[in-house]
Amino acid sequence: MKIKSLLAKPFAGYIYKQIKKGMETAVEDQQSTFNQLIKTAAKTEFGKEHGFADIKTYEDFVKQVPIRDYEAFKVYIERIKEGKHNVLWKGQPIYFAKTSGTTSGVKYIPISKDSIPNHINTARNALLCYMAETGNTKFADGKLIFLSGSPTLERVGGIPTGRLSGIVNHHVPKYLRANQLPSYTTNCIEEWEEKLDKIVEETINQNMTLISGIPPWMQMYFDRLQEKSGKKISELFPDFSVMVQGGVNFEPYKAKLFESIGKKIDCIELFPASEGFFAFQDSQNAEGLLLNTNSGIFYEFVPASEIFNDNLTRLSLKDVKVGENYALIINNNAGLWGYNIGDTVKFVSTNPYRLVVTGRTKHFISAFGEHVIGEEVEAALLKAAEEENVQVTEFTVAPMIADDAGKSFHEWFVEFEKQPADLSLFAKKVDDNLRAKNVYYDDLVGGNILQQLKISTIHKNGFIDYMKSIGKLGGQNKMPRLSNDRKIADELAEFIEN
Repeated sequence: MKIKSLLAKPFAGYIYKQIKKGMETAVEDQQSTFNQLIKTAAKTEFGKEHGFADIKTYEDFVKQVPIRDYEAFKVYIERIKEGKHNVLWKGQPIYFAKTSGTTSGVKYIPISKDSIPNHINTARNALLCYMAETGNTKFADGKLIFLSGSPTLERVGGIPTGRLSGIVNHHVPKYLRANQLPSYTTNCIEEWEEKLDKIVEETINQNMTLISGIPPWMQMYFDRLQEKSGKKISELFPDFSVMVQGGVNFEPYKAKLFESIGKKIDCIELFPASEGFFAFQDSQNAEGLLLNTNSGIFYEFVPASEIFNDNLTRLSLKDVKVGENYALIINNNAGLWGYNIGDTVKFVSTNPYRLVVTGRTKHFISAFGEHVIGEEVEAALLKAAEEENVQVTEFTVAPMIADDAGKSFHEWFVEFEKQPADLSLFAKKVDDNLRAKNVYYDDLVGGNILQQLKISTIHKNGFIDYMKSIGKLGGQNKMPRLSNDRKIADELAEFIEN
């Protein structure tokens, strides 16, 4: 056993015990976090405008601080960009995480000196929990790859600004730097395909033991490695034992990733975002991700069906229920208040608080009142794929609204790695699965208001070509699962298989 893996064992055990202890005090820790956030921000511009000095309880906070999205928050960000201090949080942010929104264009999310440990330590804790539970510390001695955005930062209002993954790259602990790939120079390449070729070149002959990134990126990386070597990933990297992933639901990508690897390996799922690192997989044996309850973030939860209503039900952690779909709202020590991050979650356990990410609040189809969400379409497709021995590379869904009654339908754009033997039978199975998941959709199909869904097959690498065509290949960009309009659907028309 080498020195890094040897030293990791006791540290992993210590952190694991701390996290286990925190599971028992989650609600109390949330209350303490709430009190500290309000106290610290009382003298900021936002705190004065919203009467933080008079807030004694969560109920007071709900009355005085509305839920906002980025558009409504933008006025405060602009003040910070103008050089003002103490706007949302004490002082100024140490970074802006730059992210592209579907409706807001470029978003600038503040990261403060107080909030940066949340991003760094949570990723570390996920690995340490894995080490403590499984005893596998050997991977710490090999080469580790973090498929990330460029660490090159620009300045916006004098504040270093870039992709979150690029910012975090500056904070990789020194003891991991010698193990980290790709090189800094390669990581700075902006053009994704050029960068990917360089990553393959730098890693193909290395002893890779851990690979981390969002699943579509990792699949592209594995595909390039296989094209160049003609080998499965496990043949190239026999000591590769841990895959760390997050950013999108892993399930639709899992089968193809494991086929590329050539064996099953351990996975650690994360729930990071520019606004905070919210949850991580703390156990290989339990469903869901452990909510990060003592890391500078106070969470609120709104029933997902209400998120666009004027009068919302706002819940703190102690009042959530297993199985309910919630929009996740955060308040943090970078100065985000009542902030709707756009993700929906569902608790699978409240002892401890473990959740799964179910979709995006703005990614749904309700053109006919069906309110179909991401979790439902993913489950419907995966079930049919397993039954029919089909592999899906990527997909998205949009409504097709016809002028004639009873002629409208949901159009599914699917890129298959392994095609169904009978596409029409496969489409019916997906449709039946979705009807079983969503009673409103079932009623619309049963009442002949909607036809059965239709599948348009996208050609090989069509989604990659599409993302490239709109300038969103790589980075932190992901294909939306659902759209309530035809914008993406119309753009995908040229990528449909003839």
